Amino acid sequence: MKSEALILSIVGRSNSGKTTFMVKLIKELKLRGYRVATIKHSHHSLELDTEGKDSWWHTQAGADAVAVVSRATMGIIRRTTNEFPLPEIINTYLQDMDIILVEGYKTEAILKVEVFRTEVSTELVCKGDKNLLAVIGDKNPEISIPFFHIDDNVSSITDFLLSNLKKPS
Repeated sequence: MKSEALILSIVGRSNSGKTTFMVKLIKELKLRGYRVATIKHSHHSLELDTEGKDSWWHTQAGADAVAVVSRATMGIIRRTTNEFPLPEIINTYLQDMDIILVEGYKTEAILKVEVFRTEVSTELVCKGDKNLLAVIGDKNPEISIPFFHIDDNVSSITDFLLSNLKKPS
């Protein structure tokens, strides 16, 4: 990957608390002055537009891409025939970010933190993955990498993550 951003994937089973943890982490990183982007991977088709708005009408008319731009925000809706590769998304749209948090992409060769809840599963999603940096959960799954309890202070977890993340080569 070309971007200079630090990249971390948050992985785990559905309903394990990935989004809750990411929200806490984003808030903490923003408090520390970082420019933070997130990428949410989905296995489903998604709708980002609001019915009845001009951009929705453009999409409904068959436009292959629609960009909505204002002084404060930008959004792009684009039809694709294949999923865009993660490096292309980052290098095309997010190259000016300091940290990119990715939810999902568990098979990518990027550093990961797994959110683990015993009520959801008894097995880690990324057990044995050499890119698994730490596990955050309700119970230590007896692993040889750092474990943080889900209720631990997000500041100390952030300290650990920042000290162990490295820029992509």
